[in-house]
Parts: sequence; C-alpha cells; structure tokens
Amino acid sequence: MINRKSLIKLTQGLIRIDSQNPPGDERRIALFVKEYLQRLGLKVKIYEFKPRRSNVVAILKGQGRHSLLLTPHLDTVPSGTSWSFNPFSAKIIRERIYGLGATDCKCNLASLMEAIKSTVEDGRVLPYNLIFAATADEESGSALGLIPLLNRGILKPDVALVLDADDFQIITAQKGLMHLKVRIEGKKAHGAYPDLGINAIDAAVKVINRIKEKKFFYKKNKYLKLPTVNVGTIKGGDKVNVVADWCEFELDFRFLPGTDYRHLLSFLKSVLKKYSRRFKIEINGIQRPYTISEENPLVKYLKRAFVSTGITPKITGSEGATVVTFFKEKGIPAIATGFGVSSCAHAADEYASINNLYKGTLALDAFLKIYQP
Repeated sequence: MINRKSLIKLTQGLIRIDSQNPPGDERRIALFVKEYLQRLGLKVKIYEFKPRRSNVVAILKGQGRHSLLLTPHLDTVPSGTSWSFNPFSAKIIRERIYGLGATDCKCNLASLMEAIKSTVEDGRVLPYNLIFAATADEESGSALGLIPLLNRGILKPDVALVLDADDFQIITAQKGLMHLKVRIEGKKAHGAYPDLGINAIDAAVKVINRIKEKKFFYKKNKYLKLPTVNVGTIKGGDKVNVVADWCEFELDFRFLPGTDYRHLLSFLKSVLKKYSRRFKIEINGIQRPYTISEENPLVKYLKRAFVSTGITPKITGSEGATVVTFFKEKGIPAIATGFGVSSCAHAADEYASINNLYKGTLALDAFLKIYQP
C-alpha cells in the first residue's frame, strides 16, 4: 500500500541531496537509493563509468523470464542564482514540495521507490522481473549513464518505461535532435580595407539565414509540432577593426519521425560550400526520432492503470529529448511518463505537486500489479 507521508518524506530526502550536473556527482544520492532498496531485499549494484558518476541498478525477481525496466534519473541541472530560497530545502508550501529537481525528476524517482516498497511489503510476486535503473548524466546527454548501461549489456530489458515527464503524459512519439558546432574560416585584414579579407562572420550570417529560410519536408505527426532549428551560440572575430577570419556557431535541429538526420546534414554542407571556402562541422549529439503504436501493451496497461486511479490518460509527444530514443537503437519498445509539473523543470523555484506525486505513485503501483508480459 502506498503511504502518502512516507512518500513525501522520501521526496524531500532526495531533493536535499545535491546532484547538480554540471559539475556532476551522483555518488551521494546513489548510495541513498541503494541503501533504501537493499533494505527491501533487492539485489543492488552501482555502476560508474567515471568516478562519482554513479548509476543504481536493482532487480526485483518475479516469475518467468520477461523483464520490465523502469528508469528515472538521479542528476539535476545547476540551481543558478534566481531562487527565492535554498533550492535544497524541500520546503512544503500549499501542497507543493519546492526544491531543485523536484519535478525533474526526483518526484518520479521517489514514486518508483515507494511503488517498489509497496510491492515488496504486500508480498506480491510479479509475473515478470522488474529492473530498476536510476541513472547519472541524463541532463548532459547520458554518456555516463543510460548509454553505456545499454551498450555494455548491463541493461537488457524486454520493454522499458522511462519516468521523466510531466502531468501524467504518456509519451509515444518524440522528435529527433542533432546538435552541431560549425566553424567558418575567413581571411584576416585591416578593418578599413574589408575587401582585402574574407569576413567569416558575414559568411556565417548568410549560412544561418539560408538555413532558417529553408522549409524542410516532413511527415505530419498528430503528437508533435513542426520541425525547428535554433542558433544557440555564435562568436567570432578578434577585434572591431580587424576583418574576422573565424566564426563559430551552434545549431539545434529538431526533426520528426520519418526524417533522416543525414538529409539535414547534407543540406547544411551544401549551404556552407556556397558561402564559405573553408569550414568544419562538429557533431555533438544525435538522437533519432521515435514513435510507438498506441496498441503496444505498455501503452494499454499504463492507460488502464491511470484510469483505475482516477487519472485521465493523455497520449502525447515530446518536443524535447528524453532517453526513450536510446531504447529504439537497441530494438527495445519504450514509452515515457511522469508526474512532474509542466513548465516547471529547469526553472527557479521548481516544485512538485503533492497531489500529482501521490496520484502518480498510486497509478505506478497499479501498473506494476496489472502489467502482463
């Protein structure tokens, strides 16, 4: 049975542990989670792919060979300086728990831990093996977390439920992303004689304008908005009276299922060749778009669990990048859900709704009960 008071206390305890990334140090929160699960009798291991970048993996043995993975993450973004109070205080004000990571995603971590506790204390034997994985480095791309756990075969589930979303969403579609750094080389000259040089900033402006004007072909998806491109950073030149012989800028492409990132990359190269003689493209991240059928058993059982606890299921898509796409690369069916508060993640004075937290944990507990391989 889900205990509301212990759930709130657990969420506060997780918030009070600093796991900001950067700088990146999940060791303390990982040990907290490990000890909690060990007390419940689970076999727990910590995996680190860099010192103090800790991932917690545990197994609750059930019947049969089928395995279901549930995975939230341990790290948070940095707190910044705009908070009205201590971001690690876990204050409760008007049915809200305030603190860094409250919504993203320590409320989901607490919900899963409490649901596992309920399963163990009720003496339930699940018709599958439940794999718990609370991962590091999600906020910086998962290179020290879920990616190596999957690539090294430490995690090999049959299906996966990612706990990293808001307001009881059931995410069945997600945009792909491609992060690039572009460097354009020009020719330096005196600022009074720009015709003697080649201004790399001028070339960069032309390239960026052409990319922003481009109307990319895409297949419509009822759960996702149009594809986008964002210029995240730009810098160049050495001095106001010198023709800039270099310029760097970063691009964030978000694209829909059915679009191949290589098409976007090819277009970018063609534009660069038109406006620049020398350039370099550095790919800093690629995640392919993702979609899964609403008829998938994961979706159907989760919807049923939500309805049974008075929650209206909301099938939706994710404009941002959750880790769900990493499962696609391994051929593992996956969806995402969560109980955070919309538009609250990564914000000053972040909070979790106690009502969402409790109802979501009841729903998660119900899902674990009714899910059948």
